[in-house]
Amino acid sequence: MQTKIMIVEDETDINRLLARILEAEGYGTIQAFSGTEALLLLEREEPNLILLDLMLPGLTGEELLTHIREKKRLSAPILVLSAKSALNDKVALLKSGADDYITKPFEPEEVAARVQAALRRTGSLPRRQLPFSYKNIMLYPESRKVIVNGLELSLTSHEYELLLLFLQSPEKVFSRESLYEQVWKNGYYGENNTVNVHVSNLRRKMKEADASEEYIQTVYGIGFKLK
Repeated sequence: MQTKIMIVEDETDINRLLARILEAEGYGTIQAFSGTEALLLLEREEPNLILLDLMLPGLTGEELLTHIREKKRLSAPILVLSAKSALNDKVALLKSGADDYITKPFEPEEVAARVQAALRRTGSLPRRQLPFSYKNIMLYPESRKVIVNGLELSLTSHEYELLLLFLQSPEKVFSRESLYEQVWKNGYYGENNTVNVHVSNLRRKMKEADASEEYIQTVYGIGFKLK
């Protein structure tokens, strides 16, 4: 199961930057842009670690930290992000239940290292995922990088997830219903052309990189499989 990290940061650019840093390391991310939104998400999500900004609209980071530790009693590590660098601020937050403190502005390498260290301390560090290989395809789950015939493909999120499913079970025939439910996380009602369009786009991009191979086979009346 993928390690999930919740990012609570109201500045959109910083939130997205943190998501990119963490996803490049192989983590799943849950993004919240306010303390209130984070509380709502925590009703149905159980992150392995939380990155928490202090300057949040409405419910502040300090208030959210206290709520998580005293009311929800969530034990996941909480790493605070703040421009405050005074020692007494750091000490107060650590006493309130924070596990570490990252001062803004931060370097991506520092964030990745501190997250890894916190997860290691709690035994939540994911095992390194090996790349998937098939013919001239290499897919690297930790970085979501796909190489075909030596060329890196630029795939959408859904195209990547489709290819990952195919590579995880290279002999399996996937129905359109199954692909839609697993990639789009919705029920399939038989008339949606979404799967066909994305498989077609994926095929085209792979063909552009490797004209010598056909990688995805249509199984008429059923769906698709690797060829």
